[in-house]
Amino acid sequence: MTIAVDVSAAAWALEGEDALTILEWSARHISDRVTFATGFGAEGCVLIDLIGRHRLGIDVFTLDTGVLFPETYDLWRKLEARYGITIRAVRPRQTIAEQAVTHGSALWERDPDRCCSLRKVQPLNEALVGFDAWITALRREQTPERANARIVEHDSKFGLIKINPLAGWTHDDVWAHLYAHDVPYNVLHERNYPSIGCQPCTSPVIPGENLRAGRWRGASKKECGLHTSAPVQAKEKP
Repeated sequence: MTIAVDVSAAAWALEGEDALTILEWSARHISDRVTFATGFGAEGCVLIDLIGRHRLGIDVFTLDTGVLFPETYDLWRKLEARYGITIRAVRPRQTIAEQAVTHGSALWERDPDRCCSLRKVQPLNEALVGFDAWITALRREQTPERANARIVEHDSKFGLIKINPLAGWTHDDVWAHLYAHDVPYNVLHERNYPSIGCQPCTSPVIPGENLRAGRWRGASKKECGLHTSAPVQAKEKP
């Protein structure tokens, strides 16, 4: 059962506050019932820096889909070593090989929504059990779907509170923080990968393209499903 937090009042009170203040509010009002799900993007590295450097004690995990870039796994290890924290791995019920037996090989090419559901959305749903709130690194300017994100909001998809400390940040705000605090980040960002997800579904962008143009290139898909409002579908047996 979700704790008694006036979400609307919190959203108004925290709008315009810095990310550290929002994280401190989360740790104080929700305590050990809040978690941060990171995908190791530049924004996620900002939040890991704030959580780790200020010893906030907020649980941190990542969705290890089994097809992340080698550079992403390397960053994962660097961040744990830098801040002395453990970033838990949450994995799908099936390995890539097992999924290929059930659904056919390279599901991400034939049905990327289904693949994201199996390897991201359903594992996240299971990972959030026992928590009252989750923290994300999304920003309003990233996509039209994220433009109306509030600092604190109800998440109807997962049935708990969603906290977006960086909602009002710009791309430049993120990188200014990384440089100012010498925060480790994914080296792929220096190779024209501004937004990094699973290896089969992420490509570099060219100058002038949207920063998320490299995600699911050639498809109408723009979100993996973690930040859409549709409820999670019933879990399938492997």
